[in-house]
Amino acid sequence: MIAIISVLIIGVLLCGSLYAFIFGKVHQRSYFSYEIFYTLLVVYFTVLTSFACLYFVLSFHGVLLLEDGELKRLSPFETLAHSFYFSGVTLMTVGYGDITPIGWGRLLALLEALIGYILPPAFFVKIWQGNDRRHK
Repeated sequence: MIAIISVLIIGVLLCGSLYAFIFGKVHQRSYFSYEIFYTLLVVYFTVLTSFACLYFVLSFHGVLLLEDGELKRLSPFETLAHSFYFSGVTLMTVGYGDITPIGWGRLLALLEALIGYILPPAFFVKIWQGNDRRHK
């Protein structure tokens, strides 16, 4: 019961914080841009999906994802699910280690992690440049 209440409180606080961040006008100027925010979401989704498809296609050509250090025979649907999961975890630079690539997949994972690491600062710079232009 305490766990359910804790999760509900955290959910309410998270939603309230997001609402205040997006719609709140605490300062005279707001640096939040819907256009850039939606663009960031689309870029993340596109990169995640693209790399997942790469992992999936390459799994049929010898570039595999190992689950818990073991090579397992999976159905194509399970392989696709593993590919999306691994891509999401890698892009967000979490890297749990429960699924690991072998072969060329390691290089792809490094590239994807680098992209995931660079995207937020790139969008921050874009917002910053847009605000500098408005003030001149």
